[in-house]
Amino acid sequence: MRSTRLAPAAAVIAALALSATACSTKSGTDANGADSDGVKTGPGVTEKTITLGALTDLTGPYASLGKSIVNAQQLYADQLNASGGICGRTVKITVKDHGYDVQKAVSAFTETEPNVAAVSQMVGSPVVSSLSQELESKHLLTFPMAWASTLLGREYVQVVGSTYDIDMINGVDHVVRTAKLKAGDKIGHVYFEGEYGENALAGAEYAAKKAKLKVVGQKIKPTDQDLTAQVTALKQAGVKAILISAGPRQTAALVGTAAAAGFTVPVLTSSPGFAPQLMATPVGPALEKMLQVVSPAPAFADNPAMEKLAKDYKAKYPKDLLDPGVVSGWNAISVLGEDLKAACKAKDLTREGIAAAHRKQAKLTVLGVPLNFSDRTKPATYQSFIHKPSKTAPGGLTNLEPAHEVPAARTYTLPKG
Repeated sequence: MRSTRLAPAAAVIAALALSATACSTKSGTDANGADSDGVKTGPGVTEKTITLGALTDLTGPYASLGKSIVNAQQLYADQLNASGGICGRTVKITVKDHGYDVQKAVSAFTETEPNVAAVSQMVGSPVVSSLSQELESKHLLTFPMAWASTLLGREYVQVVGSTYDIDMINGVDHVVRTAKLKAGDKIGHVYFEGEYGENALAGAEYAAKKAKLKVVGQKIKPTDQDLTAQVTALKQAGVKAILISAGPRQTAALVGTAAAAGFTVPVLTSSPGFAPQLMATPVGPALEKMLQVVSPAPAFADNPAMEKLAKDYKAKYPKDLLDPGVVSGWNAISVLGEDLKAACKAKDLTREGIAAAHRKQAKLTVLGVPLNFSDRTKPATYQSFIHKPSKTAPGGLTNLEPAHEVPAARTYTLPKG
C-alpha cells in the first residue's frame, strides 16, 4: 500500500529550497554558472567536490541492508577518488538515516537537498512515493533501493535492473519448467501488502495465466512473523510450489514451517526475501533444499566483476557479510558514476546535465549485466538470475540459472505509478 504524500511537509520543502536558492552564492563561477575549468555546475558541485545524497535506513527494519548499501557506495567513492575523481573533483556522500520513517526522511531530504547533485540511494518505497514530486521538480536524479515497476516512467527516479513483476514472470517460468507443473496446477504466493508484494504478485499472476496455472494468494504484513496459517492454507489448497515476496524473516518462517510439516514443495522468493544470515540458523538446511531466489543481479561467484567486488568489499569491511545490499548499492552508484563521467565530458554537471547524461546510457554494463536507461518507461533489463542458497558460497548464494528473460516478460503490460 503506497503511503499518502505529506502535503504540508512538501510545502515546507519547496519553501526552504526556494529560500536556499535565493540566498546561496557560489565563488569561482561565471555568469552562466560555469566554474573556472569551463564546466557548468549546480547544487552539490564546487570546484573541488561533487556531493551526493543518501537517504537510508540504519536503525529501522532494513538496517543491515542499509549498512551494506552505504558501505558499498563508500567503497566505490573511495576507489573513484583514488583514481582522480570526476572532473578533478572529489566525490562525497552525505548519508542520512531515516529509520524507515517517512517523516524523518522528509526532514532529512529538506536538510540535504539544496547541497547535493544527485541521490545515490533512497531506501523505502513509501519514502520515494512521498518525495517523488520534489525529486521531479528539483530535477534531482535519484536511485531508489526499491524495484517496483510503478517507479518507472519518471525522468529523475531510476530503478536499476529488472523490476519485481518482471523477476516473478521469469521466476514462474523457472518453477514451471523445473517442477514440471501442468495446466490447472496451483501455486501459492505469500506477499507483503504494499508496492513490493503487490507488484510481484501482478507479475506472478500474469505468468501463471500464461501457463494456465491458478495463483492462491496469501497477503501478509511486514510485522507478521508466524506463517503457520498461510502454510496450512496453501497445503490444504494443494499448491505444487510457493512464491514469496516478503522479507528474509518471513521466507525463513515459511520454509521452516513447511519443512516441519513435510510440505517440501519448491519455494521461490524475490531477492529482498533472502539474507545470507539465514544460512547460519536452524532453517538453513531446509533453505538449501527448498528455496530458490530470483534476482536482477548475479551471485558473488558468477563473474570476475562480482568476484572483485567481493574481494574489495571484504578487504575494506572484513567483519561485514556480503549480502544483496552490497550489490544493490554498488550497482546504483556505479551507474551514477558513469553518468557523472559523461556529464563531465559534456561539461555540464548541473542536475539537468547529470540526468541528460543518464538518459543517454543505452549500453552500460555493470557487474556483468547489460543495462539500458534510454527509455524511462521500461526496466533497464528484462533479465533475471535464479540463485540457490548455499552455506559455503560468498553471499550465501550460488547461481542456478544464468540471466535470462522469457517472452511473457515483454508482452506483460507494466503498471503505471
